[in-house]
Amino acid sequence: MTRHAAIRAQIEARILSGALRPGDRLPSEAELVAEHGVARMTASRALADLVTAGLVVRRRKAGSFVAEPRAEETLLGIPDLRATIGPGHRHAVLSRTLRAATAEDRTRLGALPRGARVLALSVRHEAGGIAAALEDRLISLHAVPEARAEPFDALPPGSWLLDRVPWTEAEHRIRAVPADAATASLLGIAEGAACLVLDRRSWRGADAVTAVRLTYPGDRHAFTGRSRPLREAPQQGMRDA
Repeated sequence: MTRHAAIRAQIEARILSGALRPGDRLPSEAELVAEHGVARMTASRALADLVTAGLVVRRRKAGSFVAEPRAEETLLGIPDLRATIGPGHRHAVLSRTLRAATAEDRTRLGALPRGARVLALSVRHEAGGIAAALEDRLISLHAVPEARAEPFDALPPGSWLLDRVPWTEAEHRIRAVPADAATASLLGIAEGAACLVLDRRSWRGADAVTAVRLTYPGDRHAFTGRSRPLREAPQQGMRDA
């Protein structure tokens, strides 16, 4: 692990464990340099990575602080689920299966090479002991062969992928569904309660990387998106009546 990644991981672990709370001030770049014996650029990059992950905010002349937990997930890009859920995040891998890609897997992921294999994962996420999301994920082992040996104990699959696999395109689909008995039990909600389901696929070039279905309790999560036109629409000429 690189020096900046090690510093980031140390601070990140304290935030996600709740040892550092929202609003707490983090060590300055100079303090990190003195503590870890690294160059200032290394300390700066570690803090910048935490800002990108949504865990830290930097305020001019004031310093770096633990970000407030977000109740929304942006649809522009692929956010780190740990940052979306916020401090106190925990995850547990409920199932992990290596298999030849089925017809359903190919439908979810898109085009796969002949004989492709996938890793299927089921993961439960929580914050402060309260269920926050269920993750049903497929990873193409053609695109990410190193996932075959990864247990995902230290990092949840989405965070692990964001750290290691550049993506070039993503597709999102949101729908509302009632919780079935199994989902309700895992999320700690009533059967039939409203859930928000996000289906996301991502690619690296022409290769499908992963397809994930994230199921959230409907009263504990929201999605937001913001966009602008690529260019101003041409004005229509005026016509005589």
